Amino acid sequence: MKKLLRLFALACAIQLSAVAQDAPAEQEDDMPKRTFKKENLFTGGSVNASFFNGTTALGINPHFGYSVNRFIDVALSMNVSYISQRDNQYDGDKLRQNIFGPGAFVRIFPVKFLFAQAQYEHSFIRYKYIYPSGYGIPSEKMKLNANSLLVGAGYTSGRQGSNNFYYASILFDVLREPNSPYTDNNSRAIPVFKVGYNIGLFGGGR
Repeated sequence: MKKLLRLFALACAIQLSAVAQDAPAEQEDDMPKRTFKKENLFTGGSVNASFFNGTTALGINPHFGYSVNRFIDVALSMNVSYISQRDNQYDGDKLRQNIFGPGAFVRIFPVKFLFAQAQYEHSFIRYKYIYPSGYGIPSEKMKLNANSLLVGAGYTSGRQGSNNFYYASILFDVLREPNSPYTDNNSRAIPVFKVGYNIGLFGGGR
């Protein structure tokens, strides 16, 4: 009987030792895996142009972002633009704006070649207003600020499987603040056309 008890105790000890050795591996398997993937990082940029009702707007928008999954991209961006308007308040007057500021956007890809986009921008504006010739009034210069929320849609050359692609989009400022660079002199939203290229970093595949 004593021999049986000793054998049973020895078997239990061996089993407990094996369980103790397996526990760390099981705990490691249960730990959440890191979700950040450096190959989901991307950069790139776009150029934009608008021509509407006496307004000309030209700009560049570099960005740096991350693909959350195969349907969603998020990014930080920078806006540098020049805008010219004529007949802003009177016939023959001119308005010039030099703009820069930070922003961020989210893109949603319901299919690989189409996307919806919402982009927030805060603009620091150097404003110059030129009165019509013959008024004899010196030009006015000011520094202004404005918030914009550009919403729209676009087409891409193909995103799934790679973060390298061309894209084109059309956006409208839905906030339409008084100093927005994306509205005309009647506070109507100006269509903003963007064409750009996205570059996947560290391989850029998903």
